Amino acid sequence: LSLLGETPLILASVGKDFNEYGAWLEKNGLPLTGIRTMPEEFTASAYITTDQSDNQITGFTLGAMKHPSLYNFSKTTEGALAIISPGNIDDMLAYSRAFKKLAIPYIFDPGQSLPIIPKDRLIEILTGAYIFISNDYELEMVNKTTEMDKKTILNRVNTALITTFGDKGSMVSTCEENIRVSAVDATRVIDPTGAGDAYRAGLMKGIATEKDLTDAARMGATCASYAVEYKGTQEHHFSEIQFWERHQNFFG
Repeated sequence: LSLLGETPLILASVGKDFNEYGAWLEKNGLPLTGIRTMPEEFTASAYITTDQSDNQITGFTLGAMKHPSLYNFSKTTEGALAIISPGNIDDMLAYSRAFKKLAIPYIFDPGQSLPIIPKDRLIEILTGAYIFISNDYELEMVNKTTEMDKKTILNRVNTALITTFGDKGSMVSTCEENIRVSAVDATRVIDPTGAGDAYRAGLMKGIATEKDLTDAARMGATCASYAVEYKGTQEHHFSEIQFWERHQNFFG
C-alpha cells in the first residue's frame, strides 16, 4: 500500500526484537502509532516453506501476538477503509465490532487464523464485512467451520466474496454474478509467498480510489505479479508509472 501511495496504519502487538523491522517500516513511510510493544515477549514469527505450486507448510509461534493491541479508535480518519487479517483473536473480534459501530467498511481476511478462531467469532466477524476474501482452500475451511455455503456467506457480507486461486487468478462473487479476474503475467516467478497480501494491497487501493470491484481486483492482480518476482514477501518494488504500465499492458 505504501508503494501505491497510501499510508496505512498497522494495528498489532510486537516484541522486544521489533526495532530493526520497525525502523524499516518507518523508512518506507509506515507509521508505528498503532503498534503496541510487549518488552517481555518476542514478536510473533512464522516460518513458511512454499513450493512453486503455492503449497505451504507453516511453523508459527505467537509471542507478543498473545496480547491485544488495545488500539483506541477515537482518532479514526473519516473515509477510512480497514482490513482484518490474521492476528490476536480478541483483536480481530474487537476490530470488527469497532468498525461496525463507526461505519468503517472492512475486508475480512481470516487466513492462517482459521484453524484457531472459534465458529461463533468467525461468523460474527464475517457478518457485516464489506468484503470477505480468502484463497480457495481457506474458503473450504470456512464452509466447513461455519456450516455455511458460498451463497449463505454472500448473504451475510455487505458487498462481495473474493476468492484467490494463485496463478489461476481470482473470482469476485456477488449475489448476482461471478467475475473471473486473470492473474497478471510476471517477468519471472521466484517465490509466490506474499502474493496474496500484495493482491489485497492493490485491491484496497482500488477501493480507496473508488474503482469498481472488478477493476480493484485487477489492480490486486497487478500488484501480486510484482511480489512473486522476488524471494521474500516484502522485497518487491515498483513506481506508480511502472505499476500502471504493466496494468494497462495486461488488462488494456
